[in-house]
Amino acid sequence: MNGQRGGFVMGLVVGLLAGLALALGVALYITKAPVPFINKVPQRTAEQDTAEAERNRNWDPNGPLGGKWVPRPAAAVASGTVAAAASSPAAVPPAPPVAAAPAKAPARDPAAVPSGSSTAAAPAAGPATPPVDAFVYFVQAGAYTRNEDAEQQRARLALMGQSARITEREQVGRTVYRVRLGPFPTREEADTLLGQLQEQRVDAQIVRVERP
Repeated sequence: MNGQRGGFVMGLVVGLLAGLALALGVALYITKAPVPFINKVPQRTAEQDTAEAERNRNWDPNGPLGGKWVPRPAAAVASGTVAAAASSPAAVPPAPPVAAAPAKAPARDPAAVPSGSSTAAAPAAGPATPPVDAFVYFVQAGAYTRNEDAEQQRARLALMGQSARITEREQVGRTVYRVRLGPFPTREEADTLLGQLQEQRVDAQIVRVERP
């Protein structure tokens, strides 16, 4: 029994030592291995930061539009060196603007000189032709079912100095006798006559008929 107990304790001690050694080896391996996503990025040096700051200080936002800008040394400016600047196409001074040639005066018409005019007068434009109305207009002073009533209305208009005509038309199976004045080519003329009849207490209205 004492031999078995001593062997168990010895094995336990050996197992603990082996576990500690393994843990120590793993810890050393982890500390020496690069950390992902951190050590893969190269570290910038102080010289690189200085060069980047110098480039940003001399950066011209309009440089890509006109080509690469090359600063001229101060010594060349002070000595007045013109040869190097003249060799560059950008240093060529712009050509002076060419003065526009004076416009020639219009030639005079010999026939217009005696009349006192320097230029021939443009022909006067004639009056604009009004558009032709597609309708003609009548002033209807009544519509009757009997011819006698229409004749009386026409006689009444004749006493007023107006010449009317009687026309017949079938409506709903009946003959209607219409007393009309006209035709008038424009609506304005028909409106004028309508106003005169209304002043004399004659019931009338304007009728529009398509021009034949």
